[in-house]
Amino acid sequence: MFVVTASEMQKMDGLTIQEFGLPGRILMENAGRGAAEMLLKRISNQPSHHVGILAGRGNNGGDGFVIARYLAQKDVLTGVYLLTSKDRVSGDAADNLALLASIGIPVIELPDPATFADHESDMARHTLWVDALLGTGLNADVIGLYRQAIEFLNRSQKPVLSVDIPSGLSADTGLPMGCCVRADTTVTFGFPKIGHMLYPGAEYTGKLHTIDIGIPPHIVRQVNPRQELITDVTIQQIYHPRMNTAHKGNAGHLLIVAGSPGKAGAAALAGRGSLRCGAGLVTLAAPANVVPILQTLNMEAMAAPLPETEDGFLSEAAFEFLMKTAADKKCIALGPGIGTHPETVALVHRIMLNARIPLVIDADGLNGLSLDTTGLKQANAPIILTPHPGEMARLAGCSVADVQADRIGVARHFSVTHRIYLILKGARTLVALPNGKVYVNPTANPGMASGGMGDVLTGIIGALVAQGYGPEDSCRLGVYLHGQAADNLKQSQGPQGFLASDVADEIPRVFQKIHENRIP
Repeated sequence: MFVVTASEMQKMDGLTIQEFGLPGRILMENAGRGAAEMLLKRISNQPSHHVGILAGRGNNGGDGFVIARYLAQKDVLTGVYLLTSKDRVSGDAADNLALLASIGIPVIELPDPATFADHESDMARHTLWVDALLGTGLNADVIGLYRQAIEFLNRSQKPVLSVDIPSGLSADTGLPMGCCVRADTTVTFGFPKIGHMLYPGAEYTGKLHTIDIGIPPHIVRQVNPRQELITDVTIQQIYHPRMNTAHKGNAGHLLIVAGSPGKAGAAALAGRGSLRCGAGLVTLAAPANVVPILQTLNMEAMAAPLPETEDGFLSEAAFEFLMKTAADKKCIALGPGIGTHPETVALVHRIMLNARIPLVIDADGLNGLSLDTTGLKQANAPIILTPHPGEMARLAGCSVADVQADRIGVARHFSVTHRIYLILKGARTLVALPNGKVYVNPTANPGMASGGMGDVLTGIIGALVAQGYGPEDSCRLGVYLHGQAADNLKQSQGPQGFLASDVADEIPRVFQKIHENRIP
């Protein structure tokens, strides 16, 4: 499913009107009718609702006028409040405003803060609100009368249905623009917007419903949005079951380079994630002092002791041994718990420049790369990076606040610039591709805010690559599996307190459901 920017949606609307010949008024009618039908279903068992509609002067307000008409036709008590004078409404919105007058639906004009304040006591009688104030084209902070209206809705503590997007929410970042309506439900048109999907926008959006307003498929293909939501259908298309004759030799051999004094657990968790994800063989390559610990923690994995520095970290002298060890492997996962000793950092860069098989780099591997990212473009094999926002900030040379303010933009730019695959972890993890495409993962929950989760994901991604999935599919399937396993645990164990190892152990059950629901 596509997830669109404001400009992509605007372009689709424009092409539908200009090239396909479907009038904008029809699109508005389809949007308003769809939203009204959704609202009528919601209140079908509560006939006493008195609906208030707050409308702006643009197309979002026009959608609100259509909603008011359909509610009136079903004898729903409805009040319409316009945050301007009627003569300032134009285009399709003005046409629909005129229809309200023709069927006797009064519209109260609230053109200034004083008038709005005078009507607040009367407006308090409404039991449910429709927010049709501001649409997806908002590009500046909300101030003045519109801020007053948004703050009134949020104070009212009444259910709010937002039209297309909660007023005040950026459609492209999911950040409030000064202030924002907190909707219980949002009915959007055509496709979900980025702002609906990313946090904090997802919290302001509430329950999201998408209405088909008649944009033809060929117009969608012409615009070709660059963002998609990872869905169950996506996963069904990616997943391929094993043949009955499968054996460990053709299920992939993954080399994991991980661990250091005090951080053997990171290596063990990466190994556990890869094994639970179905890697046929796993070799854990770690400093010699760590290997005895790993052999007790991962009985199914093999271990390879590596040369180490005097203080027990990976030495640059391990390079030749690792290159020989990697010769018959399908993927290298590099970084969990390795530390940032100068020799270890140098080793990371040499592996990146010389590896001939795909690399998954995480954790301290990323911290080492952040000192000099120029070598990424010189790599001879596909590279997958899996940073959390702090690691992303170090890689991109910006602040964590900068990353979180434009997660898609930062991830896309870094991926395209350095020609790598990038998984930006966090609430609504992103997968960015070198061609500019970005996928949004809807699985996962706050219970994952504990140590070791990223190490398990590294093992999962590496295992999928080793099993023959391409980098793009490994990233998409991997983040979905990781998040869905945690969602399963939230249902079975509770919202927090499950461990990274629990997530790894839940992966086979996620695969079971995918397998049972697969499309033959």
